[in-house]
Amino acid sequence: MSSRKHLTLSEVKRLLLAARYGTDPERDCCLIWMCFIHGCRVSEINSWKLADIDLNGGNIYIHRLKNGFSTIHPLYANERSALSTWLETRKSYRGADSDWLFLSRKGNRLSRQRIYALIRDCSIRAGLEVEAHPHMLRHACGFALADKGMDTRLIQDYLGHRNIQHTVLYTASNARRFREIW
Repeated sequence: MSSRKHLTLSEVKRLLLAARYGTDPERDCCLIWMCFIHGCRVSEINSWKLADIDLNGGNIYIHRLKNGFSTIHPLYANERSALSTWLETRKSYRGADSDWLFLSRKGNRLSRQRIYALIRDCSIRAGLEVEAHPHMLRHACGFALADKGMDTRLIQDYLGHRNIQHTVLYTASNARRFREIW
């Protein structure tokens, strides 16, 4: 197993494909996709409540931990679809009247440990070279934004970093920034 600390975009896609064949595909696909798209820490995503999501307005409130900047992110088309599918399936879960977005089969808030286990299991089913964990999706988000040519300050704001030194990692090691030099 590699000691790499992030997933590539193709690995995230493989992780999502593997999640489709798990026991809770609607929940797991939604969780993985949203964790990646918003660069969430595991404790941020398992703390989401239904009230944090405005499907009509197309926004989600991201409450950052570790003294990070909390903000509102847009909900993108693919994630809106995954979220709508999950919310419909969620109605059949025990505890569906709960405020938590992601529920376990027992009706409780999905625990950090369970999120780690489901992402690890999906990475094994996907045949990834790394044993994935939730923080790798946060780093994957940062690297994907850098690959898209996003400015370091924008990535900093998007991930909620107070110190830009935590963000430079994504842009400093990005080969794409050198493509137009010559």
